[in-house]
Amino acid sequence: MIDLYYWPTPNGHKITLFLEEAGVEYRIVPVNIGAGAQFEPDFLRIAPNNRMPAIVDHDPVGGGEPIAIFESGAILLYLADKYGKFIPADIRGRTETVQWLMWQMGGLGPMLGQNHHFSGYAPEKIPYAIDRYVKETNRLYGVLDRRLEGREFVTGSYSIADMAAYPWIVPYERQGQKLEDFPNLKRWFEAIAVRPATVTAYAKGAEVSEQKPMTEEAKKILFGQTAAKR
Repeated sequence: MIDLYYWPTPNGHKITLFLEEAGVEYRIVPVNIGAGAQFEPDFLRIAPNNRMPAIVDHDPVGGGEPIAIFESGAILLYLADKYGKFIPADIRGRTETVQWLMWQMGGLGPMLGQNHHFSGYAPEKIPYAIDRYVKETNRLYGVLDRRLEGREFVTGSYSIADMAAYPWIVPYERQGQKLEDFPNLKRWFEAIAVRPATVTAYAKGAEVSEQKPMTEEAKKILFGQTAAKR
């Protein structure tokens, strides 16, 4: 059994996409990030960076004590290796998949996250910041679009690289983008959206939390963190 500490954000959806595709038995433990649940001591013992998602695997390979893992990319790699799914076994294919996973972790996610922040959540609308991250989002969409030319998925077969990137493209309208400008990406996006596992994963997210406008109190919790203040 896998315990998934989760909230329906792009990073959270990455893990439900994998678990649903792989048919793994799991239990969702909601972590309401707008209410500060990510700072609870029990959660911090699992995820010291006070970010979800995180998992606890109660049946690790080889037995022994449960294994706790935080960071969505690390979780995807762990699950792919454990279940032997959605990552190639050969060194070339594995390396290609891992580098595109790292591209998402180091570029697509953080840059689009800044887009969301300055375009939608920041109390002061700063034109330079909004323009900076909308343009960077557009550049990254272009990188992905070119990568998908002549390929069904990011590294050929459906993999953890696709699962990592897809949830960050879902709010493309909020990010100031048009999928019609990126035909390869659009075809890829639409193919993943109708996969049964994708439909189920997003339905489970909706059951955990309705997507409502973020309150001012939630913004203070999410965006007011320092080392001394949680």
